[in-house]
Amino acid sequence: MAAEPDNGGPVEDVRSIRPYILSPAPLKTLVRRLASVVTLSAIDIGGLVMGLYGALTLRAEIFDPKPILWGLLWDHETEWLAFLILLLVLVFWQAGLYKPRETREGAARVVPSVILVAALALAFAIGTGQHFTTFGLYIVAAIFVSGLISLFRGSYEMVTGYVLRTAGVRRKALLVGEPEQRRKLQETLGASRGGIDYEFVGEVAPDLEVEEALSTRALDEIVVADAGLDDRRLLQIVEAAHRRGVKVRVAPRTTELLIERGEYVPGQGVPLFELRPPIFAGAQWATKRIFDLAVGSLIIVLGLPFWLLLAVLIKFSSAGSILYADRRIGLGERSFEMLKFRTMVKGAAGEQAALERENEASGALFKIRADPRVTPLGRVLRRFSIDELPNVINVLRGEMSLVGPRPLPIRDYDRLEEWHRRRYNVLPGMTGLWQVAGRSDLTFDDLVRLDFYYIENWSIWLDVAILIKTPFAVFARKGAY
Repeated sequence: MAAEPDNGGPVEDVRSIRPYILSPAPLKTLVRRLASVVTLSAIDIGGLVMGLYGALTLRAEIFDPKPILWGLLWDHETEWLAFLILLLVLVFWQAGLYKPRETREGAARVVPSVILVAALALAFAIGTGQHFTTFGLYIVAAIFVSGLISLFRGSYEMVTGYVLRTAGVRRKALLVGEPEQRRKLQETLGASRGGIDYEFVGEVAPDLEVEEALSTRALDEIVVADAGLDDRRLLQIVEAAHRRGVKVRVAPRTTELLIERGEYVPGQGVPLFELRPPIFAGAQWATKRIFDLAVGSLIIVLGLPFWLLLAVLIKFSSAGSILYADRRIGLGERSFEMLKFRTMVKGAAGEQAALERENEASGALFKIRADPRVTPLGRVLRRFSIDELPNVINVLRGEMSLVGPRPLPIRDYDRLEEWHRRRYNVLPGMTGLWQVAGRSDLTFDDLVRLDFYYIENWSIWLDVAILIKTPFAVFARKGAY
């Protein structure tokens, strides 16, 4: 039962006054969402038109180098424009690019979505017997369009985020849980989401204080630490919040993240779900492996001159080998030698035991910001994660993937708890959610939870998103040692 306000009167359910959709809060949200969707659609259409026109201009310059008749260049393509606009908006909608700002993605989702639009348009053109002078137009147009839309959307997010912060827009949030849980929640949530700053207006225990806070404070959402909270009490909190139009977000327990994707088994007396192990098999494995081989080979070919330069610098800056083979634990808890550019002095591994007391990381990890064993050049390589580039050789060998849970050294692996080991059901990765979602700033248990999330929600687009975001996280020094 909900708590009563200080005046002793009953708590009024907002749904009893009028339909929820007609109350002020959702109407304001609807107007904001419509304005956002319309603006983003205009940005996308503008990027499509400009990108397509740029590709047509480039084709005219290359294949017909004479003064361009700008009107004629565009006249034929206007027959396709309405179809392309509709196709683009539908694909972007399906990809979640018109979601609220806190959940929609940027270039990591725009690029594959534009590629899909180009592929569908090409398939339709072939199927309807359209005449082509060059198929390269679709490739160039996809590059131009994805680049322009990503640029325009990035500018939009930056400008609107600045406007929101300047206007003092805040997401008023209440943290619910035991004191230690609330502290971890606040550290993990950070200061903002989707460009909107949090304002933590209070912290309460998961008892009747929640209803009291809901009745006396203006809130946008409550964030509940679900650990140790029984289902009945959680449902009471959710009901009390929804009666006041307040969103509820629940931080899941570790055990919930351990549950594999369930598949419903029909025809039983009670609902049954078959729990499948979190592994990549069949088409998923083939897709991921082909992607790893293609991108990994491209990294080596394009980066070879840079690799040779690094080899020379490492060889002449300090004694020792160019590459360092670090024993790590990989798929199926089997060990392998992970290759890295050497960043430490010769014999550094033998000095680690003496440095254990200076370890700054939590859990099983070993990290020291000012590790005395690291060479001056090594610090630069580590600063930008360049030392990990040779991991791509392990990817081509089939010992690692481009994206996945980071492989741990033997020392760290020996300190794992039993529930941590579920992360070894898939190939370890060169990068992963650790690198783009806090890196060393998070506790080890939080990092393992990110591994579980990745395994359970894998898609090739998630891999692309992580690969695109990794350089930004590295250059931002987000939690890096």
